[in-house]
Amino acid sequence: MSEDAHNTQQVWFVTGSSRGLGRALVTAALDAGDLVVATARRPEALRAELAEYGDRVLALPLDVTSPDQARAAVDAALARFGRIDVLVNNAGYANVSPVESADDEDFRAQFETNFWGVYHVTKAALPALRRQGSGTIVQFSSVGGRVGGSPGIASYQAAKFAVDGFTRSLAAETAPFGIRFTVVEPSGFATDWAGDSMTVHPVPEPYEQTVGAMNRRVRQGTSGAAGDPARAAEILVRTVRRGDAPSHLLLGANAVTMALDYSRRQLEEAGAWEKVSRSADFTEPYPVELPPPPSS
Repeated sequence: MSEDAHNTQQVWFVTGSSRGLGRALVTAALDAGDLVVATARRPEALRAELAEYGDRVLALPLDVTSPDQARAAVDAALARFGRIDVLVNNAGYANVSPVESADDEDFRAQFETNFWGVYHVTKAALPALRRQGSGTIVQFSSVGGRVGGSPGIASYQAAKFAVDGFTRSLAAETAPFGIRFTVVEPSGFATDWAGDSMTVHPVPEPYEQTVGAMNRRVRQGTSGAAGDPARAAEILVRTVRRGDAPSHLLLGANAVTMALDYSRRQLEEAGAWEKVSRSADFTEPYPVELPPPPSS
């Protein structure tokens, strides 16, 4: 299908629109001629910044951790534009702390936004998309939600893994309804994800070489993040408008490198342990030798 196959005006509903990739995506969709519902906890500044787009944009308050607010925002979007063609769950944040010393309430609060916020907004919009028989749901994850293993942000990465699993199940459930799903997996972008949006809790000395090193690399590096939010937003708008977005979209060179390396290691490990894994079934030969340990 060509890139120009879907040139009709689409209605976007974007969470976390006040800054970062969400803000860039709102602008990119509007500049492409589409209609946008831009949501944020405090949308007042958004209304002023987007005034030039007139009635093509609707800025609404939305705390994604509230199911009632999610339903109210979706209802307001439908009342204004009549439909939602693209739902983007972008709102999210990460704080830094080792699991051992993490504040339980902070760990849970991150999960409330990063996973349950996606759940609430998606669930609120599903009836309208199902009735339409069409629509695209874009879930912002992270390359860390695919490869994992970043010390200090366990709540964030656990939520992103959960978003992926949730989305895969939802795609299977809604397959007859014409709804498409894309999980976006960026690497580092020039946003304030690791700036004002992130709280770094005290890192105990035993975790300095893991969590401390991660914090210094992400927040105190001098080169800055490689990803351009404007480019990412334009890529996503073009991809969604084409009508055949992939189930998972990596954004950023580092994301591609990390994902490919992770997949290769997964395949190598699964192959090495294949006979052992198969032998757990009644019908398979048993016992079998464990694979030799990797050479040093």
